[in-house]
Amino acid sequence: MPLYPASHFLDLTQTDHAEVFAEGEPVWSALGRLAAYLEKKLDDAVADGELIRGNVHERALIGPCVFIAEGAVVEANAVIQGPAWIGAGTVVRSGAYLRQTVIAGDGCVLGNSSEFKNCLIFNDSEIPHFNYVGDSILGHKAHLGAGVICSNVRLDRQNVRVRDADGNAIDTGLRKFGAIVGDRTEVGCNSVLSPGTLLGRDGLVYPGTHWRGVLADGHIARHPQDLEISPKH
Repeated sequence: MPLYPASHFLDLTQTDHAEVFAEGEPVWSALGRLAAYLEKKLDDAVADGELIRGNVHERALIGPCVFIAEGAVVEANAVIQGPAWIGAGTVVRSGAYLRQTVIAGDGCVLGNSSEFKNCLIFNDSEIPHFNYVGDSILGHKAHLGAGVICSNVRLDRQNVRVRDADGNAIDTGLRKFGAIVGDRTEVGCNSVLSPGTLLGRDGLVYPGTHWRGVLADGHIARHPQDLEISPKH
């Protein structure tokens, strides 16, 4: 079994786009295949009919290579530059900015003042307020609290590395790689996920946490914090 396979983090039945994951490769390898996959998916959708099938507000800005499924809603002042794929029942809220290569599943929320780029979002995920999701994959029912940032580039601009269980650095071969957020994992408000973050299933990252590395399934990450309280006068 490869190190960090997709099946360790993600229920592949909870996306219509599971073919971007290759057996025998680590989960992050899918990020490099998203653009080519989406191009073919959009070509097939054009052959089947109109790309815009959902409810799009007249003040939303939609690029030419954007599929919006039936039952999806795009609110006023949202921008979907494309190429992009928006699943059934997903809501793209006012002020959301979707750049190139964004794939959102069914029943998702892509929220106000949130930016998305080269990412795959599984069904029923919520990214509702002031978030950045770049070069990342979010699992089924993953949730990012307000202000959560998936940082995707190292300060030194070198390839992103992931640590294994023994502390050895694995070169992902990617200069841009944000986070893998496993199914049903919650990330609290104003947390920062450093490049190459891997969060297992059913995890919890406390608000205001700066996390890097691998969090095992069902674990909690938090920074100890000692509050100082004193009289105002």
